[in-house]
Amino acid sequence: MRIIIYVEGPSDKLAMEELLSSLLNKLQQRGIAVEFFSTEGKKRLMTQTPIKAINILRNDPKAVVIALPDLYPPNIGFKHTTFKELTEVLQCQFKRELERKGLGDTELSKRFLVFCFKHDLESLVLAAEKELASRLGLSALNCTWTKPVEDQNHGQPPKRIVEDLFYQNQEWYKDTVDAPLILGATRYHEIAMACPQCFKPFVDYLESSLQEYL
Repeated sequence: MRIIIYVEGPSDKLAMEELLSSLLNKLQQRGIAVEFFSTEGKKRLMTQTPIKAINILRNDPKAVVIALPDLYPPNIGFKHTTFKELTEVLQCQFKRELERKGLGDTELSKRFLVFCFKHDLESLVLAAEKELASRLGLSALNCTWTKPVEDQNHGQPPKRIVEDLFYQNQEWYKDTVDAPLILGATRYHEIAMACPQCFKPFVDYLESSLQEYL
């Protein structure tokens, strides 16, 4: 079995591979290969992933394709501001592409899944408070953001908060370095519990795939 996951950028790919390394290794041992691919931007993910998914799923009956974009910024590619709307537009594009290709195979639709980072990858970084504080050389953080972190909004997405924390400590946040470093030092279960709205369902799906192959 292959699980192919499209994310927006290199930082998402690197961070997920670090955070989920123990789970990915267990899946690999069960014959389930999980691969993350960067689409180099949200617009490409939103517009191209449904097409890529159909081509993959048609040729591999054991493959699953997952779209895992950021919710922020809204209305990129297609109109959406909520996770529900994001899911609906991606699944609608998938079905339209099926129709365009003359395919009515509902089995393909069952193997195209949508999750997201709410509002972006840095929600997970904020959830890793101890590790984030350690990266900044602090014993603890002065928490000024909303909890749970997924309750942030489009006006103040988690990445802006993380960038400000680094700036306040005379450092620059580099997502391809700092996000994997911070999340690689955490336990993915703890991050999932702190991000129950959108990230935990994604983790639950991966864990359920593991259970199916016990």
